[in-house]
Amino acid sequence: MRYLPGEAQSLPGNTTVLSDYQARYFRFDVKEGVATLTLNRPERKNPLTFDSYSELRDLFRNLAYAADVKAVVIVGAGENFCSGGDVHDIIGPLTKLDMPGLLTFTRMTGDLVKAIRACPQPIIAAIDGICAGAGALLALASDIRFGTERSKTAFLFSRVGLAGCDMGACALLPRVIGQGRAAELLYTGRSMGGQEAERWGFFNRLCMPEAILTDAQTFAHALAHGPTFAHGMTKKMLQQEWNMGVDEAIEAEAQAQAICMATNDFHRAYHAFVAKQKPVFEGD
Repeated sequence: MRYLPGEAQSLPGNTTVLSDYQARYFRFDVKEGVATLTLNRPERKNPLTFDSYSELRDLFRNLAYAADVKAVVIVGAGENFCSGGDVHDIIGPLTKLDMPGLLTFTRMTGDLVKAIRACPQPIIAAIDGICAGAGALLALASDIRFGTERSKTAFLFSRVGLAGCDMGACALLPRVIGQGRAAELLYTGRSMGGQEAERWGFFNRLCMPEAILTDAQTFAHALAHGPTFAHGMTKKMLQQEWNMGVDEAIEAEAQAQAICMATNDFHRAYHAFVAKQKPVFEGD
């Protein structure tokens, strides 16, 4: 059975299946628990539009309930990741909106980042070429980032007369690369090359351009076939503990770990260890 763009198959227990989801403004494929989301406007370096923003937001919200997706790879078609908001389809129309309309738009873009951070699946961004503006925020919101030496990442908001505090950048970027480095990039809007991005901790690793998607999918596949319930708990704790004191965090982790100890995967791992076998996790 096929579904209309934007639809997902509903299952009992408020879960969904997204393997037949037909994306309208990008490509979306699911194979062996790994979803590959491809920004697919290579002729313009894969910019975002009002429509792709909202579809991405809704898709990541649905991923929180997806039973068949255990990890996600985000990649750009061609030799670039994402050039940010489309100058003609977004930037031009924004200059004609009133303040309430502008606030509706900026809240919507922030909701995309919230949805990425809230979905339980690990998100791996495979970044080649240009990664700028809102594209840099898609990468920053992801859990893991693979890059290439030729990649250029820029939080370029200041270069178009805007603050560098877009879509959570001032909260997320200092936690990834440090306050001083984040401040430099957000004030200047300059590009950060691949080697610098790896050295500063923005990229987890550098890959060859021709291998980056395969490398990211291989990494995602390993996560998708691990203890996925526990991975979701790890992601939730990484997010929630930003706003906790140490004592609160220790208590939250005690509760989270106790929940994971009640899962079948924990018992499978124990019995496999006793039998000197590799555990086969099922995510329950």
